[in-house]
Amino acid sequence: MIMYIYAGHNFVILSSDSPVKWFDDLVGIAYRYYDLRMNVIPLFHDFKKAQLFWRETIKWWNDHSIKIRFVEVGNTYWFIIGAESVRVENNRFLFKVLPISSHYERFKKGHEGTAYLRLGVYTKKYKKDVKNDAKCDCGHIKEDHDEEKDDDSCLFEDCDCKKFETFQINLLKKKKTVTDIKFLSEIEIKEDVLAWNCLSVNKYDKKEKDANE
Repeated sequence: MIMYIYAGHNFVILSSDSPVKWFDDLVGIAYRYYDLRMNVIPLFHDFKKAQLFWRETIKWWNDHSIKIRFVEVGNTYWFIIGAESVRVENNRFLFKVLPISSHYERFKKGHEGTAYLRLGVYTKKYKKDVKNDAKCDCGHIKEDHDEEKDDDSCLFEDCDCKKFETFQINLLKKKKTVTDIKFLSEIEIKEDVLAWNCLSVNKYDKKEKDANE
């Protein structure tokens, strides 16, 4: 299949062996609101991998060319980001399919057409890793969980939490400014080269291949 990537003011036709690769090995996307601009933060599993991705790929993106697309499909959305790079051989575009959340809706309403792009690292934390006032994913703090070595169930009767778990997000310091942000429905993506390219390669082509197997 022919893929179309927008470069500058011209359409460049890239075949399926294009050097541009799609990357989706992400935990998810975080949003940070309390900054000069809202932050969009692709989350990695590992700090070294996040640093490497920044050094090899995002560092070389031209800020004015960075595009973020959000494509809503039912109760989910596709996060899509790509840009022109001065190092084409290392360029990769990112995407992730996620459930629509209140954090996403807040960003959608408040971004005002611009955002900082940063990378982050998502780390799971357990009872032994945190202070007593740390809050579990169930909503109750560490002190509200059993203190037995092999049992840290929540002590609230109406809570079915069996294990204290929480998370921590650490951000890389470097950031890029993004001013090309669009929210689209699936029927609108044919008018947007980046979104159409992403879903063509990562959704429609895969369905076609599965149907032919």
